[in-house]
Amino acid sequence: MIIGQITDGIVLDHITAGRASQIYNILELNKLSCTVAMIERAPSEKMGTKDIIKIGQVLDIDFNVLGYIDPGITINIIRGGAVAERRKLGLPERVIGVLKCKNPRCITSTEQELVHEFKLTDPATQTYRCIYCEQKASK
Repeated sequence: MIIGQITDGIVLDHITAGRASQIYNILELNKLSCTVAMIERAPSEKMGTKDIIKIGQVLDIDFNVLGYIDPGITINIIRGGAVAERRKLGLPERVIGVLKCKNPRCITSTEQELVHEFKLTDPATQTYRCIYCEQKASK
C-alpha cells in the first residue's frame, strides 16, 4: 500500500489502534476539501499496531482535544515536503468546549451559554471533572 507524500499538511501519528475513526469524526475531517488518508492498524515497533491520519492541508487543530482522546499522539506539521514542527502530546490540564457535563443539576444544564469545562484531577487514571459541579467526565 502506498500513500502519497504530503507537501503541506499534518500527520497525526502514534494514534492508539482503533481510535483514528473517532479523531476523524471529532475533527470533522469529512468536511475538508483536501486529501485525508486514514491508516488503521499499521505495524509499529513501539506500539505493535497504530493508526495514522494524513491531512493534505495545514489546519488549526485543538491539540487539547487530541491529547484528551489519545495522549500518545505525535503531530507532525509538514511544510514544503519536510517536517517543520513535531509535537508530542500529553494529557491537557483543561478540556474546554469538547465534553458535556452529564449531571442534570449542573449549572451548565440550565445556563446554556456556559462553556463546558473540565479539569484534570487525576493524571494516573486520566480523570477529568467538571469545574462547576465536580462530575466525573466519561469518555
